[in-house]
Amino acid sequence: MPRATNGPASRSRRKKTIEKAKGFRGRRSKLFRYAKNAVMKAQYWAFRDRKTRKRNFRMLWQQRINAAARAHGLTYSRFIEGLKACGIDLDRKVLSDIAIKDEGAFKVLVAKAQVALASKPGVPKAAHAA
Repeated sequence: MPRATNGPASRSRRKKTIEKAKGFRGRRSKLFRYAKNAVMKAQYWAFRDRKTRKRNFRMLWQQRINAAARAHGLTYSRFIEGLKACGIDLDRKVLSDIAIKDEGAFKVLVAKAQVALASKPGVPKAAHAA
């Protein structure tokens, strides 16, 4: 009597891996032995880079805000400090979007941040002039 190998389950498992590898080049999309490794690495990179993408977008937003704030005579850190001081709670994604699409609104935000910084206690007035 032949040994039981659970063939249908093994075949379906291999088939799933081959389907995930669709679009890969050469034997990585055709042969299970190579597709298994390719899919495993692809999933590892996908998981890792979902985190990296969040980091990269935050850096991009900060650079855009910094460029727009400097055009109005404030640095990024002083601008964010001023917004916090006057109680404006906008995240960096929204601030970046405003800086790109609506310069008038961003100018108003910069003005409010400068007023809040000027009225902040314990900060020398020379620091605001920059």
